[in-house]
Amino acid sequence: MPLTAEDVDRFEIARPRLGAIAYRLLGSSSDAEDAVQETFLRWHAADPRHIEVPEAWLTKVLTRLCLNQLTSARARRETYVGQWLPEPLLEGDPMLGPAETVEQRESVSYAVMTLMERLSPNERAVYVLREAFGHSHREIADILDIGEAASQQIFHRAKQHLAQGRTRTEVDGTAARRIAEEFLTAATSGKYDGLLRLLTDDAVAVGDGGGKVPARAKAFEGARAVAKFMWGLFRPAQAKRAIVGGSPEIHATTANGEPAVVAVVEGRVVGIVCLEVTPEGIAAFRSQVNPDKLGRATRRWAEGGHGEPLFHAF
Repeated sequence: MPLTAEDVDRFEIARPRLGAIAYRLLGSSSDAEDAVQETFLRWHAADPRHIEVPEAWLTKVLTRLCLNQLTSARARRETYVGQWLPEPLLEGDPMLGPAETVEQRESVSYAVMTLMERLSPNERAVYVLREAFGHSHREIADILDIGEAASQQIFHRAKQHLAQGRTRTEVDGTAARRIAEEFLTAATSGKYDGLLRLLTDDAVAVGDGGGKVPARAKAFEGARAVAKFMWGLFRPAQAKRAIVGGSPEIHATTANGEPAVVAVVEGRVVGIVCLEVTPEGIAAFRSQVNPDKLGRATRRWAEGGHGEPLFHAF
């Protein structure tokens, strides 16, 4: 039976929330969009008149689709070239979802999105539904077809897996840009010790090039190794310009609520470096340079409002 205009409207009202859930579960905007579209097709095939609570039905269908996707994604990532990192989303992207509480903001931070790769599909689903979207364990149990006690246990286990013994510092947009600018100033000043002072002793730097852009498969570990790498990253080189297609404009902004550095060539985002900030300093740099994971950021960038670049790199 064809959907009525009211049925379509009900789905469109739910679409932003479904997209935000799918992004947190899959770490990819394109995969999230595909999952939402498949949910719409299931909605179309069903008879909405017999669905008592549409939001609950849509959430269950979407979550189960994402769980299937996560299971197959694990197999694909075994053959992924280099380090796999989630797709970062620039500030204001509606797919980032709710950000009213500390828990909601934490659940979509780039640091936690990366750590969620440690979780089993069920652990990830329970954590996201509970922490970011406030579902009760009874509701989650129904979505995943498990017991309520099992949902509680899975949530506790997921929280343990995500704990690193490190306290992240929550910063607002203005502070995030200031931190990113301070890092860029130190990294381009030629003063190695100034950059070193910004880092924690156990700082790490890792990048995702997807086999399409050069990125070190093994992380740099320790403040000195990371500082040396970052110090050299912005040094001019013809080879770097050839790889990205020009001399990138460098901006300080936020991605997934964390300080970020964005490199742009002729309106195309060619790299996003997310900074994980702790009370002791910058603890991690996670660089996304795989062009397959920067398309949405480029579209978002084209909408404007990002200001003038701090400088041109390379």
